[in-house]
Amino acid sequence: MASAVNSKQTAVNGEVPSRTQPCGPCDKSKMENKVAVVLGAQWGDEGKGKVVDLLAVNCDIVCRCQGGNNAGHTVVVDGKEFDFHLLPSGIINPKCTSLIGNGVVIHLPGLFEELKKNELKGMKGWQDRLIISDRAHLVFDMHQQVDGLQEAEKGKNSLGTTKKGIGPTYSSKATRNGLRIGDLLGDSAMFEEKFRTLAANYKRMFPNLEVDIDGELARYREYAERIRPMVRDTVSYLHKAIGEGKKVLVEGANAAMLDIDFGTYPYVTSSNCSIGGVCTGLGLSPRVIGDVLGVVKAYTTRVGDGPFPTELHDETGKLLQERGHEVGVTTKRVRRCGWLDLVVVRYTAMVNGYTSLCLTKMDILDTLQEIKIGVAYKLNGKKIEYFPSSMAELSSVEVEYITLPGWACSIEDVRELSKLPEQARNYVKAIENFLQIPVKFIGVGQGRESIISTGEA
Repeated sequence: MASAVNSKQTAVNGEVPSRTQPCGPCDKSKMENKVAVVLGAQWGDEGKGKVVDLLAVNCDIVCRCQGGNNAGHTVVVDGKEFDFHLLPSGIINPKCTSLIGNGVVIHLPGLFEELKKNELKGMKGWQDRLIISDRAHLVFDMHQQVDGLQEAEKGKNSLGTTKKGIGPTYSSKATRNGLRIGDLLGDSAMFEEKFRTLAANYKRMFPNLEVDIDGELARYREYAERIRPMVRDTVSYLHKAIGEGKKVLVEGANAAMLDIDFGTYPYVTSSNCSIGGVCTGLGLSPRVIGDVLGVVKAYTTRVGDGPFPTELHDETGKLLQERGHEVGVTTKRVRRCGWLDLVVVRYTAMVNGYTSLCLTKMDILDTLQEIKIGVAYKLNGKKIEYFPSSMAELSSVEVEYITLPGWACSIEDVRELSKLPEQARNYVKAIENFLQIPVKFIGVGQGRESIISTGEA
């Protein structure tokens, strides 16, 4: 595929020359070992979890760098479905360490519930393979209540948040009255004082807010002992691992179009889900970032409110929703569906610098006689060369499409690129030629075995 694209051989990480002395943080030879990153290239729900699960087989460490349990990743292994919200998807791999970085906001009750649910499904040995940053901020139940109250105040102008308390927690972090994992494990009297102050601040803003302060403090004393063995300084841990040649993979949560700076603001999440969030959310230098794999669904979906230029309100949109089982893992809300929008993907590629792509859920298009791809926006009849930051502008754009013939047959059992129907290969080529980025993987089904490697990038 993509013979016109200047592609290079990619591994999850490069190799490091053998050394007799440990690497320091400024040692240039250390930088030969690069961290690989997987990022969502649209509005989320692209299938990042499955891609991470596939790549984690060859990794030593898989990291989450931002977001919280507002994310939802599904991984299917041997016909069994695992749902992850806070945990890196790589935790399924028994040989892989999973790391939750400083940029993640953690709801401990949710984390323990998630661990228990996946344990019951067969996940084993996570106690020895889960590491949590002492710098990560805590999401309390009161953050979640405040999230709901703030949404209710907005009325018809609500943003459609997951009400998981993510926004209020990041707000606490920015206003410097948040509490971190390190606070929980430190001086208990100081933690209690900070917690009471935070609760009092919220009570002033929302008089109807109910917080059982003593009950919560007792609960968190118990959580502190349960989580203590997993907590460490993840910055030095990661840099040491990279210096030793360990293979590190970063799993971005949410997606680029939900990034608080570059997404469709204000219909976004509260963190940087683009490449910058990888550096700040893990304490990594840009110099150690290697391959950046953008995950692109073969059509477009979004959950919640906000402009969606290629959205389909017809039978085709309904078909995509039904065939794709487009219901949010976290919110259980039905996802809005539309044609693939390459204007969106080109924009997020500018921000993230994808070195290759994974195209997912191509099999959902199997029954269509023809397929459209959005390739340009017009505003007031004139083609625009930028992605609008104004939601009023984005809501007013007219999408220019190209139309390709569908393949009108099932590709679910195809495992080699050459066995895909010509029309399906042409669909992939059209994407590569427009973006000038090679497609490395093609997803044609639910399981990890349903990903075709193209041999590119």
